[in-house]
Parts: sequence; structure tokens; C-alpha cells
Amino acid sequence: MAAIVTVGLVAAGVTALSLAPASAAPGTVVISQVYGGGGNAGAPLTNDYVELFNRSATTVSLDGWSLQYASATGTGPFSSNKVDLAGSLAPGQYHLVQLAAGTTPSGSLPPADTTGNLNLSGTAGKVALVHSATGLACNGGSTPCTPEQQAQIADLVGYGSANYFEGAAAPALSNTTAGFRANGGCADTDDNAADFQTGVPAPRNTATALAPCDGPSPSPSESPSPSDTPSPSDSPSPSDSPSPSDSPSPTAPVSPSPNPSDPVPPTPTSTPTPTPTAACDVPANRQIAEVQGSGDASPLAGQTVRVEGVVTGDFQETTQLSGFFFQDPTPDADPATSDGLFAFARSSFKDVKVGDRVLVTGKVTEFNGLTELSPVTALDVCGTGTIAPQKYSLPRPEGATFEPSESVLVTFPEPLTVSEHYNLGRFGEVTVSSEGRLFQPTDRTGVDPALNARRSLLIDDGSNTQNPATVPYTSPRVVRAGDTALGITGVLSYGFGTYRLEPTKTIDFLRTNPRLPAPLPVFGDVRVASLNTLNWFTTLGSRGANTAEEQQRQLAKLVATLKGLNADAVGLMEVENNGQTAVNALVDALNAQLGAGTYAALTHPFPGTDAIHVAAIYKPATLRPVGATRSSTDPVFRRPPLIQSFRRVQGGQTFTMIVNHFKSKGCDGATGPDLDQNDGQSCFNAERIRQAQAVLGLIHSMNLTNPLVLGDLNAYGEEDPIHTLEGGGLTSVSKRFIPAFTRYSYLFDGLSGELDHMLAGGSLLKRVTGATIWHVNADESRILDYNTEFNPPGLYAPDAFRSSDHDPLLIGLNL
Repeated sequence: MAAIVTVGLVAAGVTALSLAPASAAPGTVVISQVYGGGGNAGAPLTNDYVELFNRSATTVSLDGWSLQYASATGTGPFSSNKVDLAGSLAPGQYHLVQLAAGTTPSGSLPPADTTGNLNLSGTAGKVALVHSATGLACNGGSTPCTPEQQAQIADLVGYGSANYFEGAAAPALSNTTAGFRANGGCADTDDNAADFQTGVPAPRNTATALAPCDGPSPSPSESPSPSDTPSPSDSPSPSDSPSPSDSPSPTAPVSPSPNPSDPVPPTPTSTPTPTPTAACDVPANRQIAEVQGSGDASPLAGQTVRVEGVVTGDFQETTQLSGFFFQDPTPDADPATSDGLFAFARSSFKDVKVGDRVLVTGKVTEFNGLTELSPVTALDVCGTGTIAPQKYSLPRPEGATFEPSESVLVTFPEPLTVSEHYNLGRFGEVTVSSEGRLFQPTDRTGVDPALNARRSLLIDDGSNTQNPATVPYTSPRVVRAGDTALGITGVLSYGFGTYRLEPTKTIDFLRTNPRLPAPLPVFGDVRVASLNTLNWFTTLGSRGANTAEEQQRQLAKLVATLKGLNADAVGLMEVENNGQTAVNALVDALNAQLGAGTYAALTHPFPGTDAIHVAAIYKPATLRPVGATRSSTDPVFRRPPLIQSFRRVQGGQTFTMIVNHFKSKGCDGATGPDLDQNDGQSCFNAERIRQAQAVLGLIHSMNLTNPLVLGDLNAYGEEDPIHTLEGGGLTSVSKRFIPAFTRYSYLFDGLSGELDHMLAGGSLLKRVTGATIWHVNADESRILDYNTEFNPPGLYAPDAFRSSDHDPLLIGLNL
């Protein structure tokens, strides 16, 4: 996630937009001068300095405050350069902080009120006045400041090429110029570029004549608010989260930061007050539709407005969204403008409830693509009202987005099917779709990617909590892909590139995709299975389990799966490449429950050098190996295949298993034709084609009898590697025997498809009696797997469900 944030910041160049850190209560102390050229060539003064000024009408204590500095675009935090402050400032009084001296002595500063050793850049940097003595472990650039850190900043000046500032950066400085706040320090428009100008250094201290600002001190609505601080708009999407098989999630610790899918601006600082009757007499000056406008962004961004509406979604708690949605009960006639709006105002500011008629005053802000009021400076409850949810049907019309319904209360009367649950446990999210499950476009013909997108809806949980102790949609059992719900109702919001529904009433998923306790029957006198084990490792802390407890939990699930399959021969993928240790450990555990000698493992003659390899186990009472176990030394195979012929102990035809695990779709190291060709097949498709061709070559060169190519081929059903194998005379058993709606073994990014295959030669195909995919993994949430870090402990069971992320494939043969 941090990497994605960094990339976003580099792309953006700067991170601050309309920055205005928290005001200094009860008065307003600001940085009024900055000089960093002290002691440099041609400098008029020996020392750097920062000058502070009290522009408010009351005395302000600096006890417990600090001045902190970070370089313009470097990686060091503010906390690395800090000087503590003390004393107090009367209205209009200056405070001089003397800092480091350069190597060329020149003029001296007036007597300093505080002395420190900060070494400022003479041209560009970031100076923060912090109402805390604790150093900020951020810099606003490569390490963004959290809302809690931002709330500690009383004032900020970014000058020159700084990537953190108020509004826009102040002008660059030099050895002979300082940055001056206009009007003697009184100017404060929350824009460094507008407030600062350069001039000959002229430091002032507490002995300087008082220069109080004209007029009253700023009201709360005029004071800087932390909600104007930079938003985490470059934070990552839950869709970029690493998969369990790739680590670190969910096996790596995740800090309890706000949920990326639930963007939360910084904490509002205004004080809640009861709504007087007179306040409700102050009318709205804008309609919500005017605030929203007809485009993606508000035409009134940056302006303070007063709008009226009825609360439709109450998510004010800090563990929720820290605000509420409200909607105009008298909408305009323009279907392109939304009549709903989000107000960032926690219950500590003023508590509201659904049905309250509210008048809200606040600044129009675009936060992560969501139009909202932030900060809210006035919130008045002035009665009650009702809003009927707008009926919405999927798929959306071609070319349409949810934007005209942003922050609007909607309901979906049609049945919607769960198509993704990857972030159910982490962020409380599921994706649903109309017209049933979504399939990978390269897995079958007739799938339109654009239509898939228009059929989809992300359902959030109205919470910013990661890995919550109570996960939604887990009773009476955890929701599965393929389950459905009717009448889903909530408010449409937006964040991190995705429209999302924040439910306003409980969603009851119908368990329309029930678990099967055993695979469907495949008949025949020999059963053959393929199973990707999702990194069965006996070495702890590698790709598989991190602890002995996790390893036993993983082993129990794999044993339950293999027992349920009850196959006579099983090809295995993602087994640790440590000789026979890992595969024998699996066989020993299986035989401990089924009886000694029930299964035996083949020895791979050339497992390769990858951390994982393919393996195979079989029932000696049913099958007898014919000939030696073989493989290939062709370098095209990163994980060389395992080849073994079998015949029934009681006699019959011979068949030959060719167990494979083709190159993954990940793009690390891809070059030339192995790069993503934007054809839906991802990276290394060319290598997978070469591997498929090499398998066909082995069948012919070794004269393999009744070949059965099986395994995780990392290619969907209508991709080039599968077509290559089919063009070589093999037939997909699953395509022949399994109905299309249930022919899938893997779920990725909300799309189902078959990565795990069995392809038979012509003679063997005639002996296939049936095939099935046992959906114990792809449809199941990852919170059910063996990991212990974040999965709710009460959900684990030593059964087959979520033993891996791939479903096993099982066929029957009549030999």
C-alpha cells in the first residue's frame, strides 16, 4: 500500500491541495518569517531563523509547542528536526526562533526568544508550527501525515519546491531573501503563495513593538480547519491487495489504519452547539444539485455554502465514515445532477439521525472523488422529513455511471449475486452483480468486459475499520460467491476510484449457492483429481504457514479435501520443493485417517529449482505404476512436469498423467512478447504457449499412452495455451462434461473462470465417465482459511472449505 501511495505522490508531483492545518486555540499563532540562508555566501545574517506572530486578539501560550522542519522533497520526517517552544505571545507580538549558523559569519540576529539548531534550506523547505512537543513522524510528501498528525499542525509554510504547503508553495528563498507573511503577519488565506512574499531579512522578537491585527479575531468558520489538509487521494484500492498465496496479506501484519475503501478526512475541530431556533431561520443559499453539478466534480469546490436536506445515512462514528448523507426532498428537474451530499461531521460535532431535516454550512470539497462538505461549520436540525429510495436497476445503461446518483439513497429491487468477497474480512466489502455470476472474458465466448462492469456494484460496510472483530455477512454461514440478495438499499458513495453502496438497512443474503459436502458423482472405476494446494510447505515462515499452529490447520483442511475427493490418483501443485519431505508429510497425515498405505507419493525425478514443484499421490490398492516416473529437462518448464503411467491393479487400459503447473500471469520479469499484450491473457502468455507446445512434444516423443494433461495451467478456457493443447489433439474434459455455469475453479477480481484443467487424448476421452469441479475454495471467503493473524477464530473449521484458492477438478475413467 505504501508503494502505491508513493507512486501516486510522484505522479502528482505534490501532495498538498488547499492545505490549512488545525488552528491554534484559543488564538491564532502563525509563522510570519522564514529565512534559511544564514551564514551562506553573501548572506546578511549568520543564522537561519523563523519568526512567529500572534495574529489573534487573545494571548496564546506556546508551552508544549514545537517548531519542526523537513526538507522540500526528502524522505526525512519532521520529527528529525525539532525545537521546543515556551512562553506566551500577546496579541500582535512576535517571537524569534534563532536556528543554525552557516560557515560565513556576518550580521547577528536580535536577541532570540528561542534558540535551536535546525538547519533550514536557503531555497526550499517545509516548516511546521506544532502545538505539541512530540515530533511528527511524517513529512507530508513521501510519508503523508495522518489526520491525527495534521490536527497537531498549527501552521505550515512550504516554500520553493516543497511538496507540502497551504494552498500553493510560497516563493523560493535565497541567501539574501526571507519569506514574509503579508500585512506584518496578519494575512492568512490558507495559501502560502498568496500570504508570503520575499524581502530582505528583518527578524522581529518579543521586544518589537506590538502590531495587533485590525478587526476581531477569526470566527470558527474562518479559522483554518484540519479538513483542508491533504487528503489520502493517492491511497491504494482494496483491489490491489496481495493475495494470501503471495503474502503479505493476510499473513502479514496490517496496521490499524483507516480502511482505504472508506476515506476519512481529518477530524473536524469545531465545537458542537445546540441549534437555536433562530439558526433554522437562516435559509439555504444553494440547492444540493447546484453543489453537485452535472459533472464528476462540483462547480462550487472551495466555496462555503449552506444547503438543506433530510438525513438518509448516519455514519458519524469514528469507526464509521465520520459523517452523514443527506438529500434534498425537493430535487431539481435535471437527471444529470445528484440531489444527495455527504457532510463530514462526527457525532461529537452534532449528532443527527436518519429522518432529521438539517441545514448544513460547510466548504465544498472533492475528497477522493466524492463531493462533500468539509469542514462543516454549522449544523442545524430543524425538523424531520422522509426520503424514498430511488429505484435503480443493473446493468447500468451503456456509457452511464453512478455519478448522477452520488450520495443518493437507492434501492435495487432485482436479485443481485455475490461475485467477489476478497475484502470481506479486511474491509467488510463484497461485490454483487445482476444476472448472475460474472465470468472471465477469456474463459468462454460471449462475455463482454464492459457489460461485466455495468452489472457490478461494490457494497461497503459503512466503516473505516480494518479487520473488524465482527465481520458482516457471516451468519448463519459466511456468504459465498453465488449467494443472492433482494432489495439491497443504501446510499451510493465514491472513493478510491470506485462507486460503492453504504447500506442503510441489513442485507440478508439468500444462500442460493449451498455447499456440497462431497463432489458430484463421476462414476467409472478410476477417479483422477487435480489440486493446487496453495503452498503446502513444511518449512515455516516461507510461502505457506508461518507457525506450527497454522501448519496443522492447513494440513487438516488439505486432508479433508483429499478425503472428500477420494481419488485414486491426484496431481498436486504448489508443494514445497524440498525432496519428498512436504509431499510425504501430506501422505502421512492422510494415511493416519484412512489407514496405513492407503496413499503413496511418487518421487519427482527432476523437480526443478523453483521453491514449489508438482507432485502426485495414488492408491496402491487401486493403481499400479507402469514404468518409471519421468519428467523433462527442457528449460521452458520453470516447474517441470511429472509424468507417470498407471494401470488398474485388477487389469485394464493404461493411462498417463502429465502433471503441470504453467507460468503464472504475474508480470515480474516479463519482457518482449511475454509482456501483457492487452488481450486479456496477462503476462507470460507466450511462455505458457511454449510450455503447452513442449507438453505436446513430450506426448509424441515419449509415445505416452492415453495422455491426461492436468494441473494449474494458469490459462483460462479460451486462452492460447488451452487452444494450443486442443489443437494438438487433446480435449478439455471439463468443457465436455461440466455445464458452463458451474465450470470455474478460480475467482479473481470478481470474475470466475477455470485455471485448472484436464485434457485427454482421443482414446482416453472415450473412457471418461464424468467430471466435476468441487467448489470448496473459489466460492469461499479467505477469512475461512488456515491463517490466524486476522481471521475471526470462530470461523475456522478443519474441513475442506477454503483449503486453497483453487477448486479441485475430479474425473471418472472406465478403464
